[in-house]
Amino acid sequence: MKVLIIEDDKDAARYLQKSFSEVGYVADIASDGETGFNMAEHGQYDLWIVDRMLPLRDGLSVIAGLRNKGLKTPALILSALGEVDDRVTGLRAGGDDYLTKPYAFSELLARAEVLQRRGNHAEVQTTYRVADLILDRLTHTAKRNGVEIMLQPREFRLLEYLMRHAGQVVTRTMLLENVWEYHFDPQTNVIDVHISRLRSKIEKGFDTPLLHTIRGTGYMLKAATDIADQA
Repeated sequence: MKVLIIEDDKDAARYLQKSFSEVGYVADIASDGETGFNMAEHGQYDLWIVDRMLPLRDGLSVIAGLRNKGLKTPALILSALGEVDDRVTGLRAGGDDYLTKPYAFSELLARAEVLQRRGNHAEVQTTYRVADLILDRLTHTAKRNGVEIMLQPREFRLLEYLMRHAGQVVTRTMLLENVWEYHFDPQTNVIDVHISRLRSKIEKGFDTPLLHTIRGTGYMLKAATDIADQA
């Protein structure tokens, strides 16, 4: 999930960004309503999280303006104003949910995931399987032959992307753009390091290799023995 956080409280915004990152999601920050409006209008996001009281342009005006432009991305409003009338006003302005401050991130995350599911018109695939390796997006777990594999957030995103493209060659550029959100080559060995760690976690102690290096091209996740791979 890619989230836009429109919040002028820098500490609160960074807390949300860090918390989303820890569960494997990407979050951008806008610190005022005008910047948030422009980022939401021109960016590709699965969810907007919008503080109600913002400089330059208030949160309800941001959402209403985006709705007027035909944008249907789910919007979660955050506000210290929690009376019934306040919530009704927020929802009528185009918000899809309304959460009163202070809040627990676990609740915000659950609401965000519900909104994302509602916003997807096509059925969302939540489980991926390659041979005896299973990844569950809802429980954020990965298991092989019934044994849970402990993954860091970036490793989970990497494995999810590889499993979504199982049987296909995934290039380094594809990984940089879709797992790290880089649109340039940072000239580091970050991919090699993560691939090596992931390969160790999903293959150590198991007989069948799954993560193959396709020489000069990229990687492929597949249960096969006839792929020319290089460790």
